[in-house]
Amino acid sequence: MNSDDVGLAWRTFNLNWLPVALLCAVLFGVIVWTDFSLEPTAFGVAIAIAFVLAVIAYGSALIKRDRADPKLVFWFGATAQILVVTAVVGPLSYVANAVNWPLQDQMLLLIDRAVGLDPQPIAAFFNDHSRLANYLKIGYGFIKWPLLGIPIILTIAFRFTRLQQFVLALNLALAVTIVISAFVPAVGTYYGLGLSPTDQFPLLDSTNYAAQLRDIQALRDGSLRHLDLLKMAGIVSFPSFHTASAILYIWAVWPVRALRWATVALNSWMIAATPLIGAHYIVDIIGGAVVAAGCVLLTKRLFRSLLLGSSPRPAWHISWEHAGWNSASAPLQPANRVAATVPPS
Repeated sequence: MNSDDVGLAWRTFNLNWLPVALLCAVLFGVIVWTDFSLEPTAFGVAIAIAFVLAVIAYGSALIKRDRADPKLVFWFGATAQILVVTAVVGPLSYVANAVNWPLQDQMLLLIDRAVGLDPQPIAAFFNDHSRLANYLKIGYGFIKWPLLGIPIILTIAFRFTRLQQFVLALNLALAVTIVISAFVPAVGTYYGLGLSPTDQFPLLDSTNYAAQLRDIQALRDGSLRHLDLLKMAGIVSFPSFHTASAILYIWAVWPVRALRWATVALNSWMIAATPLIGAHYIVDIIGGAVVAAGCVLLTKRLFRSLLLGSSPRPAWHISWEHAGWNSASAPLQPANRVAATVPPS
């Protein structure tokens, strides 16, 4: 990677704080101007960890300068941004569901049935094959770990610009998902079908559905206004952010050939689990895929705009030794270039 590439990653890393700051400002405004409140301990710990990581990233880049390690800068910096935005969008998703727009479960169910994918026989099939249902339950839980793993993978692979693209696309997808969910609120397939999953499908894990049903009802009747990060459920039905995140994870890691197909397999597993374990409609999955694709395209468009403009050098010099490569790995760059490169893929 030459100095222009590292400079673009550094510039985008700084710009990525703008959507993060905007989401923070919206949450702050909600807490100040509405009757919502935020449990401070868990939220404060998340923000404090992110702050420490950001200080390390900027300190390494701006103070160490010629001794800065780009892997550390972008790994810690991107992780800080991801921690902040995920801590903020959880409460915002609850605020969006308190708008009390009419529930759209019947419309979403109608669309599913129109394409021949009625959720009731699908649930009945997996209830009769509980081992398959247990596998899907494991897959549904994959959504959290890539958020911490992708910054590590992409910095080790010297994919600094792809990491910044991923963070930007993630921020955009989260914001778009929350806005849409405010106007297309839904509880889930079992609610649309008008049945109790514990009675009709006792072998299926309906824990996620029970939590979202509880919290959505409490938000809509006004009894839930104190938001605790540790007690929140995934209450967004349409569009499915599980699906959107799975596609973003695949796209982020795609340039790393050694992990490409493993990433595809794991995230396809997560998408397959979404209708059953998350009680999502099939149209939710389609909506999540559209959101992810749109945010990737928008991110690429924004990056093209940055490439057409100036591409400033980062505030530090990166040597081969600090980048993790020796002189035998690739030809040395001119003295005024940053000597870090991407290994052949």
